[in-house]
Amino acid sequence: MATPLRSNSRLSTAMERTGQWVFSQEIPTDVIVEVGEANFNLHKFMLVAKSNYIRKLIMETNEADLTRINLSEIPGGPEIFEKAAKFCYGVNFEITVHNVAALRCAAEYLQMTDKYCDNNLAGRTEDFLSQVALSSLSGAVVVLKSCEDLLPMAEELKIVQRCIDVASARACNEASFPCRTPPNWWTEELSILDVELFGRIIGAMKQRGAKPLTIAAALITYAERWLRDLVRDHSGNGIKCSEPIDSDLRIQQRELLESIVQLLPAEKAAFPIHFLCCLLRCAIFLKASSACRNEAEKRISLILEHVTVDDLLVLSFTYDGERLFDLDSVRRIISGFVEKEKSMAVFNGGDFREVSSSAMQRVAKTVDAYLAEIATAVELSISKFNGIANLVPKGARKVEDDLYRAIDVYLKSHPNLDEIEREKVCSSMDPLKLSYEARVHASQNKRLPVQIVLHALYYDQLKLRSGGADDRNQPDAVTTRNQLQADVSLVKENEALRTELLKMKMYISDMQKNNQTGTSSKSVGTRKPTFFSSMSKTLGKLNPFRHGSKDTSHIDDNLGVDVTKPRRRRFSIS
Repeated sequence: MATPLRSNSRLSTAMERTGQWVFSQEIPTDVIVEVGEANFNLHKFMLVAKSNYIRKLIMETNEADLTRINLSEIPGGPEIFEKAAKFCYGVNFEITVHNVAALRCAAEYLQMTDKYCDNNLAGRTEDFLSQVALSSLSGAVVVLKSCEDLLPMAEELKIVQRCIDVASARACNEASFPCRTPPNWWTEELSILDVELFGRIIGAMKQRGAKPLTIAAALITYAERWLRDLVRDHSGNGIKCSEPIDSDLRIQQRELLESIVQLLPAEKAAFPIHFLCCLLRCAIFLKASSACRNEAEKRISLILEHVTVDDLLVLSFTYDGERLFDLDSVRRIISGFVEKEKSMAVFNGGDFREVSSSAMQRVAKTVDAYLAEIATAVELSISKFNGIANLVPKGARKVEDDLYRAIDVYLKSHPNLDEIEREKVCSSMDPLKLSYEARVHASQNKRLPVQIVLHALYYDQLKLRSGGADDRNQPDAVTTRNQLQADVSLVKENEALRTELLKMKMYISDMQKNNQTGTSSKSVGTRKPTFFSSMSKTLGKLNPFRHGSKDTSHIDDNLGVDVTKPRRRRFSIS
């Protein structure tokens, strides 16, 4: 192949690359084609033979001799134009899945169609698309990926839609009848796409009847690929998010997350709850729209019975694990689940306050364990702690040992609370529902308020009086709740009466002391016996009740008088 004639002007890098295939040494180049910053020194007659667009430019120009053509708007840029020029010169080059879409768009732009010239570039690229590129899922996805920079022309040429149809059909087939390992390899293939094109494939798969779990698998892989630092860190003590929330990266991530949430299938239970919790934490951190957050919260609340303590902790702490997030999302999730359980109980004709489902009991146990984990946070207020604890219905906790543990951890982590504040912390717990071991611990727990300790001790005293000191063999303490409450009220009434009696006794004692003081001031020395006093003593001997009631007003308290009861005598009539 001959070396092309070089002009005195400096050739561009692109022209140096094409110098090997511009084969005419005797005929000098007569046109410079500008594509962006690259210049190509070429021959008009070679370009006109294949490109109707360039022919029109040369024929319709007002210049006597057109020596420069600007094709900067050609799809694919200088690299694709170089291949199109090679095609005009008859030089072989390789068409691949990576460049076929750009070559097809460039052929359309340059009007290098079979209508203008047989076996032109447009026909060659169409054959490759149909026979090679769109014959497999991987090829269709790669072509579709290359179309992201070729819009809207790739859309107008139906390349995008053809790729979507092939990719969605192949993905559904692979999901139902996997032929490669791992079975979900196709989700990795789809995850390279832009979210808009990816969403169109997901929509096409839904129309083809793909199962919700199939759609969920693709969405999970996609989210983990594009939100890797936010979704895959599940521990809560990993990355340091140094990027400001208003940076371009965070804005792109927020838009991406909102798009992913919009693609979630209608089937609420299609996703693992752990993944949904990670999505919600992303939404909270990125300050996503309220619609995005609400959708994630609703999906979590519907399957909350499958939640673990770690899942709830994912929502609660920042990515560095150093501080608590806003706990409002956790409260809304638990509240939504409780409302769902109430609706189901009403529908089934049951009493939600008395009987709770097994799912509600599992959630109650998880919430109590979750409270014990976050109770160590210094910034956790009493209102927020009780707000979460009180969301669980009373009937869902058969035994409140887990809640007691959470309260004890909170009191231990907040040692500066006064008696009233400690009583507020304990207000969400029913001491009568504690197990025997928990009551023994509570009776010796100095961190608890006195009222809770007294409740624990009183319950055990009640069991002792009823003949059973240990209720470990009993079903629970709920069965005796009404009796205990009645006994507690009686104890309170007895205490009130005892207080009133003491007050009355003290009042009478004061009155007697005052009377004795007044009498002693009037009498001086020992009084002489009179007629009336002698008569009183005589009549007193005739009193049949003199042994049962004696006048002791004249006895001095300081004298050593034996006040023991007189020995009863047995009188016989025999």
